[in-house]
Amino acid sequence: MSLNEFFNMGGYAFYVWTSYGIALLVLLINVILPLRQRKKLLGDIARAARRARRDTT
Repeated sequence: MSLNEFFNMGGYAFYVWTSYGIALLVLLINVILPLRQRKKLLGDIARAARRARRDTT
């Protein structure tokens, strides 16, 4: 089996590589979105804490 045959996947290369691409995209989204939400949440908490300290003094 040559490298070209491997990448051609017996004529099903478009479907196979598209499936791999979509799966990779979904996995990346499952990592990136929670990290962004965590960063935003921590920023909101820090702002609320600063506001609470400012209002009590």
